[in-house]
Amino acid sequence: MTGHGLIMGEKVDRQPERQGSGDAIIDIDSPTKRAVNSPSDLTLVASSQAAQIQKRDKERARKIDTKSLEEYPLGYPRLAAFESSESSFSLYRGFSYLHSRVILELQDELRCLEANLQDLDEMDDINGQGRRLMSRAMDLRQAKKEGVTSKRAQLIGAIREKLVLYDEILVKARELNGFQRPSKRDYRSVRTWFVNEKPLSDVKEESFIKQREDIISLRLGREWGGFDGLIETILQKMRCPMIQRIFTTQELRDKTNDKSIHYYSPSRVENLVGLIITLIIFILLVVPVVVMYKLTKIGERNSTFDAVGILVIFTLLFSAAMAFLTKARRHELFAASAAYCAVLVVFISNFNDLKGKSKG
Repeated sequence: MTGHGLIMGEKVDRQPERQGSGDAIIDIDSPTKRAVNSPSDLTLVASSQAAQIQKRDKERARKIDTKSLEEYPLGYPRLAAFESSESSFSLYRGFSYLHSRVILELQDELRCLEANLQDLDEMDDINGQGRRLMSRAMDLRQAKKEGVTSKRAQLIGAIREKLVLYDEILVKARELNGFQRPSKRDYRSVRTWFVNEKPLSDVKEESFIKQREDIISLRLGREWGGFDGLIETILQKMRCPMIQRIFTTQELRDKTNDKSIHYYSPSRVENLVGLIITLIIFILLVVPVVVMYKLTKIGERNSTFDAVGILVIFTLLFSAAMAFLTKARRHELFAASAAYCAVLVVFISNFNDLKGKSKG
């Protein structure tokens, strides 16, 4: 009888319990209506457990462990954690002076080697050994006959080594000069953190952050780098918990317990900046069209000159917006301003043509 459920009426003739019996007796008045050992109950329990396991797996997959700055020991570990926590905080010395000294040193060494090579060539030419200058193989054979190594080959080998090193350092120095300098906002943030935290005890070791002219940033330039920095500053000054939650993520909030450090999501800030720029462009396109339409509709001569004045003013505003909100190059700025002005000119000319035909 093991595994069977017996459902009795209100009056149940209870049998004495026997050791090892597998019968399950359930009272009809109890909250449980079925035997827990029935196949359907086992299926429900198994599905419930599977759902719980799946839910735990999803939560475990979503969970991200973020180590805060305060968990790192004070010193170089915390300094490295701080500078790597945000690209705008990654400020380091470029050592421009040392690069110049090394390049100048190699340059003069190459100059001396070049002079030695010229002297050797002239000496062979004067001594009637000009054939050694016309053939590298001849120069090697002649040196072998003399039982020595070719001085020219040795000298050119030394020049090659120095020249490769010189070119490598020269290219690296050029790449280093292409790194961005930190903005005032980013540099001030890092200096403030140094003053508050004092991560390094040696004054000489922490003096690198004071040499601003030699500081470079690992932050890549974004199209709206200056403008989105202004937006971040405004968001920080607003000190609204809702805004802080909208423009940050839980992982960014877990990076530090310091209330003076704010991490913003670059993608969310860029979306806000894109929305603001789109709104500005819309205003700069619609407002002058409406104003010039009102002026040219009057039909007076002065109204046309007023429309041209509006065109000039809004073209200047558009150029200023392009220069301030984006990092457009000069030729891109010129082309965009010319296209904007052309659109407004076409509008004025077309409207005047339609007005002249209506009068005729």
